[in-house]
Amino acid sequence: MVETISSLQDLKAATMDVQPDAPVYVQKLDKLGRAYATGKRKDAVARVWIKPGTGKITVNDREITVYFARPVLRMIVQQPLVIAKRLGQYDLMVTVAGGGLSGQAGAVRHGLAKALTNFEPDLRPALKKEGFLTRDPRVVERKKYGKKKARRSFQFSKR
Repeated sequence: MVETISSLQDLKAATMDVQPDAPVYVQKLDKLGRAYATGKRKDAVARVWIKPGTGKITVNDREITVYFARPVLRMIVQQPLVIAKRLGQYDLMVTVAGGGLSGQAGAVRHGLAKALTNFEPDLRPALKKEGFLTRDPRVVERKKYGKKKARRSFQFSKR
């Protein structure tokens, strides 16, 4: 009962029948009406909850302007909201730990993008196109033996 494929037309017809359907993304909310996601970057891990609100962003029980004092870090955190045109429509509650401020901002951005897709699955293509749903795999390179740092050698002297 195995059918043989002898031409390109037969091959095309056979592959058309086996096409898997694209996954359907649904809204995922907790019992309080919030969407949750975890974001990671370098050594930082951010837990992000979003709910409809006035645009208040709280990071580790502090305002975003206090926690991320540099404007560049605040811009990085808010990028998914700007791309989705949802700035000022959601309240964010973020808990972030590990790494430095730059890694933490990237982790919050990653978590916020994932939480937005959990709250509004229609935003997924726009956020995915910008690369916000992809975890940045770059991490610090380990130190090697016989080296001063990861790649830096000790100073060479001929005499």
